[in-house]
Amino acid sequence: MAEVQPPAADGVLAEAVAQPSPEAAELATAAAAVEAAAVTTEVAALARLYGEPLLKLPNDLYIPPDALEIFLEAFEGPLDLLLYLIRKQNFNILDIPMAQLTLQYLKYVDQIRLSNLELAAEYLLMAAMLIEIKSRMLLPQRQSELDIESDDPRAELVRRLLEYEQIKLAAYDLNTIPQLDRDFVRTQIFIEQSLVPTWPDVEPIDLQQAWLDVLKRAKLTQHHKISREELSVREHMTGILRRLQSSRFVEFADLFDGAGGVPVVVVNFVALLELAKETLIEITQAEPFAPIYVRLAYSPA
Repeated sequence: MAEVQPPAADGVLAEAVAQPSPEAAELATAAAAVEAAAVTTEVAALARLYGEPLLKLPNDLYIPPDALEIFLEAFEGPLDLLLYLIRKQNFNILDIPMAQLTLQYLKYVDQIRLSNLELAAEYLLMAAMLIEIKSRMLLPQRQSELDIESDDPRAELVRRLLEYEQIKLAAYDLNTIPQLDRDFVRTQIFIEQSLVPTWPDVEPIDLQQAWLDVLKRAKLTQHHKISREELSVREHMTGILRRLQSSRFVEFADLFDGAGGVPVVVVNFVALLELAKETLIEITQAEPFAPIYVRLAYSPA
């Protein structure tokens, strides 16, 4: 049987389909290069920021690796660390398992020795004390020591821990008390005072004290002469009004010259009270403990 060969035109078409054009080959090469560059960039990128690869660290945001240290617990000293380990493991503070406590304590000390040797010195001293207590508990006791009940090597440590816990709780209670400028502030209110001066009112106790001073001076100038004299309160009231008409203010003590002794001073004082009762005079005072002045009362027109 003879072979049937395809026509020449179809063979040319098949060869053209099998071999791509130069433009298509260039596009495929470019796509492969872009994909390879993307893979290389993705591998070299340190991070991605908003979806874009970050090839190098920025200078203003660089954080040294040593600064990325996290301290989950902060302790104020060896006793604070021991108390934390005891409470965390629910150990009986009166019967401390020294082996477990010492092991956990030494792990923490090894961590802080790597960063701060000066801070670890105090903790190393406590570690030595824990090891000493543990060694004393492991040593066999003599028969004489068994007959006499010896002290527990942990007793001193327990006493210090209990005292420290008590002081720490007291400090916490004190810290919960509201403090000025931390939990609250004092309010300040500014009040505008009137430009018109306001004179304080004369209290009865001030008038009484002034009267006692006048009475004391009158007793110093009195004459020991027995006589009977009729004194008129109205007469003294008139005399006080006449004296006040010539002066704007008269000091309280100046209204009593002391002449006539205590009876005249008493009647003059009663006359002054009657005038004040009838609102014919005013008794004023510039400020507390200042002299008391008397003046005529001015009624509004």
